[in-house]
Amino acid sequence: MSEGGAFRRELSRRASDPAGRTWVYVSYDQLTDEIGPLSRLDPSDAGVVLVESAWKPARRPYHKQKLALILANQRHFALEQAARGVAVRYRATRSPYSVALREEAREMGPLSLMEPAERELRADLASLVADSLLTVEPHEGWITSSEDFEASQKPHPPWRMDAFYRHVRRETGLLMADGRPEGGKYSHDVENRRPWRGEPEAPEALQFPVDPVKAEVAEFVESRFASHPGSLRPAALPATRSDAEMLWARALRECLPWFGPFEDAMSLQARDLFHTRISFLLHVHRLLPRRVVADVAASNAPLASREGFVRQVLGWREFMRHVHVRTDGFRDLPGSDSADDRATDAPAAPSVLRAEEPLPPAFWGTTSGLHCLDSVVCSVLETGYSHHITRLMVLSNLATLIAVSPRELTDWFWVMYTDAFDWVVEPNVLGMGTFGAGDLMTTKPYVSGAAYINRMSDYCSGCAFDPRDDCPITSFYWAFLERNEDRLRDNPRMHLPLASMRKRGEDQRKKDRVVTEWAKAELQGGRRLRPADRPVSSG
Repeated sequence: MSEGGAFRRELSRRASDPAGRTWVYVSYDQLTDEIGPLSRLDPSDAGVVLVESAWKPARRPYHKQKLALILANQRHFALEQAARGVAVRYRATRSPYSVALREEAREMGPLSLMEPAERELRADLASLVADSLLTVEPHEGWITSSEDFEASQKPHPPWRMDAFYRHVRRETGLLMADGRPEGGKYSHDVENRRPWRGEPEAPEALQFPVDPVKAEVAEFVESRFASHPGSLRPAALPATRSDAEMLWARALRECLPWFGPFEDAMSLQARDLFHTRISFLLHVHRLLPRRVVADVAASNAPLASREGFVRQVLGWREFMRHVHVRTDGFRDLPGSDSADDRATDAPAAPSVLRAEEPLPPAFWGTTSGLHCLDSVVCSVLETGYSHHITRLMVLSNLATLIAVSPRELTDWFWVMYTDAFDWVVEPNVLGMGTFGAGDLMTTKPYVSGAAYINRMSDYCSGCAFDPRDDCPITSFYWAFLERNEDRLRDNPRMHLPLASMRKRGEDQRKKDRVVTEWAKAELQGGRRLRPADRPVSSG
């Protein structure tokens, strides 16, 4: 990869003497000097190696905004470290990270690094660790430990996030008083399910200064990765330390007070609503997870908002990571024979519900005729982001209802979302979004018909289908329950939905099947669903 003239010139201007330094490899998702081996070195004694590799974007077609965010943050981190007096060796390569780092270690001596968060990077670097060219230290960005996970769970799966969350709240003392949760309960989720109807006013997306480094990155990505999906907006790139601080300050001031009540709402008028948009910065450690939960816990925001945010970062985010590590990226699932996947390093593809359909073209921008789906996909193509309820209850929900392969959907999320890294996207989609791994880490499939989407969003108002009459999503839902009845009948949380499905009668269930098969065929063919073409009413 070519790192650009403006960046190289500025890095050269800030260069320090590399002699006598202790060298640390800093990966693309550990861009901080506040934790890890770099944090324990005086800048005058420290040297960092950073690698910009074309191998990673060659593996899958990442969204342009995601590539730009990673490159711009890494380059700015290099400049920030050089300004501190740290010696910086910035490598550009078309090879895997391990190739460049092997050359660096042979020249500079063994390097230290924090354990990579991504399994994919750990696998790439394993040979260097085995050859003692890399010394791995524990990852200090996590708030919780494997011991926390073990202490919160039964000896064997299924694993449950709520038990983990209660345990780590007690261990950390966050939002606790005298050993009890503030407000008398650990979760205020029932208070955080309000639809948003325009009030209070949602904050607009922040714009960041476009400096020469960001402009150079944008030009490079647009030219080198022109075939990759998505739009690239340089003014929407938080890449410097000051950008990260600006975004976090805005989040605390304008988003957090209303985050809780409208956490599950969806809207065309304000796509992000009161979501903070810091997830990418958390995952690459431009903002540290421990710091943000402490800031939120100490803020004056309402308790339901503070708790909802803490639950996302301290509970959900950490739980996802532990599940990913415990299952070797879902390759080693309890009760399954996944030895072949581990031996070949093939992508994990659990599918308890036997879902094998390909991802419809609508997920790449072809109009589906379902306004909710089209609106969310449009948002992702434009920004590389949509908040967690649109991911779960629109994208994952619809894909699950029409039996899309969990692996295909996971790979789509991985390339399209700026904050998707293997340790978070695979549990989120394979485990939670599609129920691909069954009840390993979630109690039931997160599926719904049109009624939920209509209640929690304004999508239906712009759709040709009526959620109370002819929306095929409702037929998808009932057909899904019928199709998977045998697989779900022993799940206690599915007893009521399955009983309701049986009450629909054979004629109604047949109509559900017919509508579903029609819609699936149209969607797979890249054709737009229209009410006039609907074969029957779902009754």
